[in-house]
Amino acid sequence: MANAFFSDLLSTISERGRTLLRRGGSSDTKEDASELLELCEALLSGRGEATGTAMAREVLDRYHDLDTAGRLSFFAALARDYGPDRERLSRAIESWRAQPSDADASDLHFASEPRRQELVRRLNRAPGGTSDLVAMRADLLSLMKGNKDLAALDRDVVHLLSSWFNRGFLVLRRIDWSTPANILEQIIRYEAVHEIHDWNDLRRRIDPIDRRCYAFFHPQLTDEPLIFVEVALTETIPTAIAPLLAAERQPVAIDRARTAVFYSISNTQKGLGGISFGSFLIKQVVEELRRELPKLDTFVTLSPVPGFMQWLKEADDVPLSDDERTLLEKLNQPGWFENAETTTQLRAVLEPLAAHYFLKARTSKGRLIDSVARFHIGNGARLERIDWLGDLSPKGVRESAGIMVNYLYRLDDIEKNHEAYANQGEIAASSAVKKLLKTEGRRLLDMRLS
Repeated sequence: MANAFFSDLLSTISERGRTLLRRGGSSDTKEDASELLELCEALLSGRGEATGTAMAREVLDRYHDLDTAGRLSFFAALARDYGPDRERLSRAIESWRAQPSDADASDLHFASEPRRQELVRRLNRAPGGTSDLVAMRADLLSLMKGNKDLAALDRDVVHLLSSWFNRGFLVLRRIDWSTPANILEQIIRYEAVHEIHDWNDLRRRIDPIDRRCYAFFHPQLTDEPLIFVEVALTETIPTAIAPLLAAERQPVAIDRARTAVFYSISNTQKGLGGISFGSFLIKQVVEELRRELPKLDTFVTLSPVPGFMQWLKEADDVPLSDDERTLLEKLNQPGWFENAETTTQLRAVLEPLAAHYFLKARTSKGRLIDSVARFHIGNGARLERIDWLGDLSPKGVRESAGIMVNYLYRLDDIEKNHEAYANQGEIAASSAVKKLLKTEGRRLLDMRLS
C-alpha cells in the first residue's frame, strides 16, 4: 500500500513536471543521441523536483526510441564526456597534497566521482526509473562486446546498482501455485538450467509437498523476480536429475525428508549481471527450510558442469593416449550412453578428468574454469561428488558428457571454505573426489612410463 501510494505520488509529480517541460520546450520528437545528451546536461544542471523528475522520465523515454547505433553513440558520449570535473579534481588533489586531512580526503573522493554517476542517480528518480536503468544496463552489456571504451561507464553503473540492489533491500518470497500468473510466467521463461516445458511441468516443480521455489524481489521491481531457486526435498543426496523431474514420480513424505537439493538457480535480469544475489539466496533459503523442517540435515546442490566438454576439446594440457582419444570419439555417437560397455570405458577416463577439471585446471587468469563451480566454491560449498550420467538431456550430454556434481553446503564449514578459496585458491573437496584426482595422477604416470 505504501509503495503504491508513493509510486502514484511520484508519477503525479513527474506528469506535472512534464507539462511544464512541454510548455517551455520544443515539440520536435525526432530522437537523436545528441539531443538526448542535451537533455542529460539540463537534468544535471539542477531543476526543481517536478521538472527534474519529469526530465529524468523524458530522458528514459527518449532513450527507448534510439536505435542500436544511437544507443552506442549515447553510451560512448557518457563514457567519454561525463567523467570527473577535471579542474575540481585537480584542485582537490593539490589541497590534499598541501595538507592532507579527513576533510580534504572527502573532497578528493567527491571530486573524483564521474558526472555520469550523478546522472544515473537522477534518472533513477523517475517513475519506473530503476527498472529502466536495469534494462539500459542490459543494452550496455550487449554493446560492450568490441567496445572496450564502455568499460568505465559499466563500472559506474554496476557501482550504483550494487548499492541499490544490496541484500538489505531484497525480499525473499516463496513461489507456489497461488503466486500471481504474471510471476509464474517469468519462472517458466527464465528457467536457465532445466527447461520448464509448460504449466503442468511448472506445477510439478512448485506445488507438491516435497518441492519448494523461492525468489528475491526488489521493492522497485515488485512483480519481477531477480533470481529464483528450485528445491527438491529428498531422503538422500540424488545423483541424477531425471528422477527429480519425472512426471510420474512419487512425492517424498515430509517426515522422511532429510535432504534439501538446490537443483536450479536462475537469474532473470540480464542488466544485473555481475551483481551477486545467489549466495544470499541460498543461505536465506537454508534458514527458511531449517525453521520449517527441523529434520533437514543436508543441504546440497545437483549442478550442471557447463564448461567440461569445451575444456576437454580445447585444453592443451590434457594428455590422452591414442586409445583414449579414440574412445572419446564415441561421445559423438548418438545414444552412446545406452551402451553399458561404452559407458564403463568412458567413465574410467572421464571421471578422473572431471576431478582434474575442478581441482587443477584454471583459466589464464588463474580462475576456476567452470562458472557454476566458481559460484558454489566461492560461496563456501564443498565439491562433494561427481555424478556420472547425471544429466542425459541433449544439453547435458553436449556440455558435460552427462556429468553432474553435488556441492555440499555444510553450515559450520561455509566461512572456512570461502576464506580458503578466496585467500589461497584452495578448493574444498570430499575424499571421494580427491581419490578420483589420484586416479588421474596414476593414469598420467602410466602414460609417461609407457
